[in-house]
Formats: sequence, structure tokens, C-alpha cells
Amino acid sequence: MQLQAQETTRNLKYLSGDTTAMGRGMNRLQKLYDELQTSYDKLLENNAKLLSSSSSENKTIMSELQSTQTELQNKEDRLNELQIDLESREKRLADLTNELELREGKVRDLNRILNAKDSSMQALKNQVSSALLDFENSGLTVSQANGQVMVSLEEKLLFASGSTVVDSKGKEAISKLAEVLEKNKDISIVIEGHTDNVPMKSANIKDNWDLSVMRATSVVRILMSSADIDPARLLPSGRGEHQPLVENADSESKRKNRRIEIILSPNLDKLYELVE
Repeated sequence: MQLQAQETTRNLKYLSGDTTAMGRGMNRLQKLYDELQTSYDKLLENNAKLLSSSSSENKTIMSELQSTQTELQNKEDRLNELQIDLESREKRLADLTNELELREGKVRDLNRILNAKDSSMQALKNQVSSALLDFENSGLTVSQANGQVMVSLEEKLLFASGSTVVDSKGKEAISKLAEVLEKNKDISIVIEGHTDNVPMKSANIKDNWDLSVMRATSVVRILMSSADIDPARLLPSGRGEHQPLVENADSESKRKNRRIEIILSPNLDKLYELVE
């Protein structure tokens, strides 16, 4: 009951305050009404004076009225123009807002895909490193940079000097790599042959360009024969002596430059679609 009484008291106070406010509102309305009535009476009085005034005064008043009407019309036209311009700007703003939202969505998707690619390439590097662990002290290294995984195989692991025929140990390493690549079907595979700067010439090989290309092609054939790899994923190429790791200063540096690099890259089609 006490709670009900308190509630009733609050309601009374609310109604009292509301009634007072309504009273003040009525007083304001009455005042406005009186002002309007006074203005109306003056308008009637002026109208009567206008009817009884001279023709000259009528012309003056009519001229002023016409001028006022013209000014009002001009202002109304200008207001309409501003309204149209405002609506156009609002539409443009809405379009830009939508475009920005779309672009931000693309950026989010792009970052998500890039992060996924980085994670997948790290996982691929781990798989390749694990598969080729037995060859790491035989002139083979696995590295990751710029979103790619690179397997570098020195000449001594693959070929005899001046030869394009892969030896048994090299075939074993390439076969193990092929097994990993078969499972990662979205990876593009570039096989690059590199030589030192010592001129090469034989019955079947014209120069270092030939040697580097033929060695890369030999590696491609072993990859294809060792696993089910789509040939469209494979790109053999020869760099000759023109991309050395180090300056060809001595026999040791030349040894480092004679190599095969297998570069593994993710499929970027989805990224290209987003960029477009």
C-alpha cells in the first residue's frame, strides 16, 4: 500500500506539472492569436485606405508589391536550385560512402587472403624442409621470402660437371619434393637453371644459356615422372650466368653459382580478382 501511495503521489505531481505546462502553452497560444488578430485588423484598415487612396499612390504600392513578389520569386527559385544541389551532393555522398564500404570490404578480403597465403606458404616450407631433411648437408637449402618458398640445389647434388643428366642422389631429392608438390595443387613451380661464368661449349650445348635451360628441363621431367603434377604448373627456364649468387671470383664462388632453384609460388588468381 505504501508503494501504491508513493506511486500515486508521483503521478499527481506529474499531472500537476503537466497541467501547469499546458496552461503556459495556452497563454502563449492566446497571445499569438491576439497578435494575429491585430495584424488582420491592420490589414483590413490598410486595404480600406488603399481603396480610397489616389491612383498615383495605388500605382506606387502596386509597383512595390510587384517588386516584392519578384524578389520573393527569385529567392524561391534560388532556394529550389540550392535544394537540387543539396540533393545531388547527398546522393554523391551516399554513392561515395557505398563505394568506400565496398573498397574497405575488398581490403579486408585481400588481407584475409594474404594472411592465409602466408600461412599456407609457411606450412609448405615446413613440409618441404621435412621431406628434404636428409639432403640439407649435401648442397640443398630451403628458404622463404616475398610470399614464396625456394629450394636451391647445388650442382654437386644433381649433375656432373657440364652434364645435363641428374644423378641418382639428385633424383631421390627431386622425387621427395615432387611428392610434396603433388599434394599442394595450387602451387606454381618455376625451375631455374644457373651457371657460373666459365664458357661452356660441347657437341650438344652451345653455351651457358643452353646448359642452364637443359638442366632445368631435366629436373622438370623427373618431377613429372615422380608424381602426378599438372604440367601446366611447371615452368623451366635458364638464367645462364647472369644471376649469380656471388661474384665469380674463385672456384668456391663459382661452385655456389652453379645451381638449380625451384621457386614455389601461391596461386594469386583470387588476389587479382579483388584488385580488379
